[in-house]
Amino acid sequence: MSYLQVYETFKGVPEREDFKVRVRQTGGEWQPLFIYEVKVDMHEVRPASVVSFDLEGAAEVEITCLYTEVKSVNIAPASRNIAFVQSGQTFSFSLSGPQKLSIEINGDLFRNLHLFANPREVEPPLPGESNVVLVQPGIHRIADLLRLLNTPALSTGVKPEVLYFTSGAHYIEETVLPIPSGTTVYLAGGSVLVGSLVCEGVQDVNIRGRGVIYLAAFHRYSAFRGVRIIFSHNVSVEGIMVIDPPHYSIFIGQSEKIEITNFKSFSTRGWSDGIDIMSSSDIMIRDVFMRNSDDCIAIYGSRWDFYGDSRNINVRDSILWADVAHPLMIGTHGEHQRNGDVIENIIFENIDILEHHEPQENYWGALAINAGDRNTVRNVLYNNIRVERIAMGQLFDLRVIRNKDYNPEPGTLIENITFRDVQFNGNNVNPSRIYGFDDERVVKGVTFINLKINGELLAAPRSEWIEINSYTEEIKFVVE
Repeated sequence: MSYLQVYETFKGVPEREDFKVRVRQTGGEWQPLFIYEVKVDMHEVRPASVVSFDLEGAAEVEITCLYTEVKSVNIAPASRNIAFVQSGQTFSFSLSGPQKLSIEINGDLFRNLHLFANPREVEPPLPGESNVVLVQPGIHRIADLLRLLNTPALSTGVKPEVLYFTSGAHYIEETVLPIPSGTTVYLAGGSVLVGSLVCEGVQDVNIRGRGVIYLAAFHRYSAFRGVRIIFSHNVSVEGIMVIDPPHYSIFIGQSEKIEITNFKSFSTRGWSDGIDIMSSSDIMIRDVFMRNSDDCIAIYGSRWDFYGDSRNINVRDSILWADVAHPLMIGTHGEHQRNGDVIENIIFENIDILEHHEPQENYWGALAINAGDRNTVRNVLYNNIRVERIAMGQLFDLRVIRNKDYNPEPGTLIENITFRDVQFNGNNVNPSRIYGFDDERVVKGVTFINLKINGELLAAPRSEWIEINSYTEEIKFVVE
């Protein structure tokens, strides 16, 4: 069965005109796609393009480049093996199902087109369903939703009926929507919500849809995040996109049983990480596309008002692009005033990293574990990871450290770390590091299985690729 859904977007949403994009079911009628403008790269903020639609089965995509002569086309990730046919400024290709792609003209990574073919939605909420905040296509401010949520039913503890937020533009000053327990917030395709969603001390919340949270208008030093999930459990985020948050796209603090699926994010500010996790457990992140000007995904222990270990976190089937800092980061923050935290049982699997670009040596590493604040990091698996480009940085960085900017105390231990089927093709990168801190604070039990660099499987460490200091134990290289 084949299914294609294209969403209308209302005037007032930032639009980009570098490309013309059409999509159709195989042999069907072409449908034009709205092209969102997003900003990328904090080092030199520049506009890029995004299109999004829903797909089940096969479809054809046609793209015309309007801003330059097309001399070459690259479709990333390379692992998708997307073949295209070009005729002048126009090129086309087929999709056999949902995909997340970067279309790059003449090697330009910043004026590119991001194409998101989302999975078909499963039973989206409809008008009339209870406990649903339904945001229809249009541009909306948080205050309108907040006023609807502030009903007598909520104040008396009775579950609210459907909150139906219709099409149109609404401009009121409030910017944060607290979501009650047992609520679904549905951002329909074509909707743009200007503001932040907050889950604090709640349970059984679903945030879903194909709409956009748009935060570009907020001050760069504000602490607004796209979605904030703190002191909560059993919360899911599915399908939405966050554009240009001043701070994290999704923040998870001292929470458990959180699931994030088919999420997309773009950011350009300092500390505008993608998904940050502090003192939380049982987290599943799947099928996300993150292009951020700080860490794409970071896992920590205690920080700010959030205390405790982090464990049982799975990130899989995703695409990460760090214009600044790390695509994947573990370990910096913890409870240094006591005995530190334990960060454990972490799995990263089937991930394409499209870029790692970091000029500061202390923040290198596409795959980074920096144990500070007396933290212990253990039982981490990197499985089937493909790193395509490192403009500046290194492939991996395993260090027990004391970061002068963040750590009053060094970390305690990194142990039992496995890299299986990790590969990188590229040049001019700095050697990766495996560094313990001293005789008592070491890195031990690191195993590389089929580590492939520039097509070569490494059966032993080579100094041009990996530096290992004397505070390490049991570093193994295996070729299967």
